[in-house]
Amino acid sequence: MALLLFSLDNTVLDRTAALRAWGGWFLDDIGAPVADLDWLLNIDADGLTPRWDVAYALSDRYQLDTSPYALAEEVHEGVLRELRLEPLVATALRIARDAGHTPVVVTDGTVREVEDRIRWTGLDALLTDWVIAGDVGVSKPNPRIFTTAARRLGMSLDDAWIIGDSPECDISAAVSLGVRSIWVSRGREWPEPLYAPTRTADGVVAAIGSILGAQDPTRRSEFAAAAPSPASWR
Repeated sequence: MALLLFSLDNTVLDRTAALRAWGGWFLDDIGAPVADLDWLLNIDADGLTPRWDVAYALSDRYQLDTSPYALAEEVHEGVLRELRLEPLVATALRIARDAGHTPVVVTDGTVREVEDRIRWTGLDALLTDWVIAGDVGVSKPNPRIFTTAARRLGMSLDDAWIIGDSPECDISAAVSLGVRSIWVSRGREWPEPLYAPTRTADGVVAAIGSILGAQDPTRRSEFAAAAPSPASWR
């Protein structure tokens, strides 16, 4: 069965929702207008901005007395407190694993930040492994982070899938490796004219359903309780 290589933030876990929840509380606590939440989300750039840079931006904008170190910790801890593993996502991962697939998270970030998220949400019980840029010394979209994941498990990328929400970090790497991919669109239009994913799904549950349904049509009924309408599998 297939090696399933998942992005973590905004694919398996809805980090944007967690940032929005914490950010709303934080801005209210310092007396900032609620409209500034859009500014915070823009600065964060879907988690691509290092938390230190987010902390310095907050400190500069609001002239906060809190040290940048303490503020960076608050960003990390605050978002972590708000993170939740959606029950449907957990069920989909469990079904994929029970079907013989190997779910692995491949993500940028530091070991501490990523493992805090994985253990806090209970993902550690559902994943076979996780490969973190801060641990292996190479970041997405460098294909070596994906080949490292396969090598650690003694598996081939020939039948693998790369599933993620980032055209640049996930899908471009899949294209360069010749690996099948599913772009988790989150309601967005595909932006790149030069390359494209193998498939598109609105969310990770639909992405897993697409893989399972294509490889074994009898599993569509088993997956129905966890997945959105098959009409969203494209």
